[in-house]
Amino acid sequence: MTSDAGPSAGADVAFGIDIGGTKVLGVALGPSERVLVEARVATPIGLSQGDVVGRGVAVAVAEAVAEVVAHLDAALDVGSSSASEAPAIGVGAPGMLDRAGRLRFSPNLPQGQGVDWHVLLSEPLPQRRILIENDANLAALAEHQLGAAQGFDDVLTVTLGTGIGGALIVDGRLRVGGHGYAGEIGHMVVDPSGPPCPCGRRGCWERYASGGGLGLLAREAAMAGRLPAVVALAGGDPESVRGEDVTAAALAGDADARQVVEQLGWWVGFGLANLTSVLDPACIVLGGGLVAAGELWFEATRAAFAELVEGGSAREPVVIVPAAFGDRAGAVGAALAARRGGLW
Repeated sequence: MTSDAGPSAGADVAFGIDIGGTKVLGVALGPSERVLVEARVATPIGLSQGDVVGRGVAVAVAEAVAEVVAHLDAALDVGSSSASEAPAIGVGAPGMLDRAGRLRFSPNLPQGQGVDWHVLLSEPLPQRRILIENDANLAALAEHQLGAAQGFDDVLTVTLGTGIGGALIVDGRLRVGGHGYAGEIGHMVVDPSGPPCPCGRRGCWERYASGGGLGLLAREAAMAGRLPAVVALAGGDPESVRGEDVTAAALAGDADARQVVEQLGWWVGFGLANLTSVLDPACIVLGGGLVAAGELWFEATRAAFAELVEGGSAREPVVIVPAAFGDRAGAVGAALAARRGGLW
């Protein structure tokens, strides 16, 4: 947990929680839209999907959210407040979240499918004001209101983490679709004969262009006899190579690792070019944990996009920028939504 809270930081504060595939991240947002406190815990994993077992994992995730809230409460001395007076809590969850707060489908958090997050979170957080929204929509809200997309009315936000999430702002307003499921761009099929995806299909974009996709590309290269430095970081087993290993080696200057990261960048640019043909955004914001690799793949992404986008240099330029809030964007957006009582 990190804190930048002063003695009166608990006044007019909202909490934002982002449930990710590997971590549950929370922030406390102050009245000047400054992050006062941050806390994170690992996302509970390890149990298989099923009615009873799946709920067990979802309960564990809800308890992890409550643990993060407890850290934020303690840092801001919220314990002296009644539950109704405590900061409102916004929660972002991955996957197809309906307007009632029920997780209909989530390839990267399958244990939570069918869970009503409002009900589940009210158990460890009784009487707290809780708002549930899709995590990518919340990230888009943060970047449009406070971050890299300020000043743009037509924005595509792409979150590159364990999978890929997306959100669309049209004419200055978030568009969530007829049922609340818009933005599931990671599951566009880009290669019908490609690798299996947790969603049940094959060759989805996120199999190539996410943090998980980077690991897949790296393992394929390692199994082909490349990436010796990366394999060494993974303990000598090519099948154990992760995206973090190839990123670390690339940042250290390993040429083979950089080539794999550039391959990832091409896949990101390929998907963005296709989306631009449909959506015509003026600005594309790239967020999520993968952005930590920074310019290593951004240059390749921009180059691929320029080559592949319809109209090329004949069309107005599309700004492609990293998220100002990095992997905090979903949590910051959750806090903003909690404060205003919704996405709008």
